[in-house]
Amino acid sequence: MNEQFTSYSQLIFDKLHNWFITAVKMTPNFVLAVIIFTLFLLLARFTRKITYRFAQQLSETPAISNLVASLFYILFLLLGLFISLNILRLDKAVTSLLAGAGIIGLALGFAFQDLTANFISGIFITFKKPFEVGHIIETNGFTGRVDAIQLRSTTMITADGLHVIIPNKEIFQKPIINHSLTPLRRIALTFSIPLSDKLKDAEKIMTDIVTQMKDVVPDKPKTVWYSGIDGGAVKVILSCWVSNESDDAYERTTHELITMVTTSLKAAGLM
Repeated sequence: MNEQFTSYSQLIFDKLHNWFITAVKMTPNFVLAVIIFTLFLLLARFTRKITYRFAQQLSETPAISNLVASLFYILFLLLGLFISLNILRLDKAVTSLLAGAGIIGLALGFAFQDLTANFISGIFITFKKPFEVGHIIETNGFTGRVDAIQLRSTTMITADGLHVIIPNKEIFQKPIINHSLTPLRRIALTFSIPLSDKLKDAEKIMTDIVTQMKDVVPDKPKTVWYSGIDGGAVKVILSCWVSNESDDAYERTTHELITMVTTSLKAAGLM
């Protein structure tokens, strides 16, 4: 019994002794690994500050700047960790970490496909800038002023005062009409007037009305075209260009044209 106890004690002592020898031998490696990791930690913090300032010049969205800065910070931090583990001869630990990170990333990618798609679309929208906060856009059946652009979604305020939150994936994959980037917009109205020998008079009345409109661009074409005959009526297309600087210029000019043209033609007995 005593011999067995002595054998176990010797085994434990030898094991601890070997561990102590290994620890002593690895002390320089451990010190070097700590120094390397500390240097990479400081480098990661410095890189995060520089990257944040650089990202602010490319994008005015703080979320994007923080995202880019954080990605570079994590990248340098992981690089320092892997180098430190290699210095400590923990190659298997590095391999396990990389394999685990890959599996976790793959699982998260499948689990959050829509979230990832909205996230990436938000980054593209922020950098490519098809629209900005304050622009009036039309997309996904909604028209309104852009109130906020976030990484996951974009918020619009419609003319009725409704807040519409649209996922960035839906905006990125579908057509966008940016009214704020369109300096001029064409109005085309179709009327029907009775067939008579006074078509020239009707044309002059409509042309004079268009010429007097405040928002109609004077140096752009203003046309009155007779496009066809439907029974005893003639179809006429009245077109002009309006400045799109004001939010309601298109709607207001369309309203005024319809009101003034129909009133004037009726007064002249041509409608």
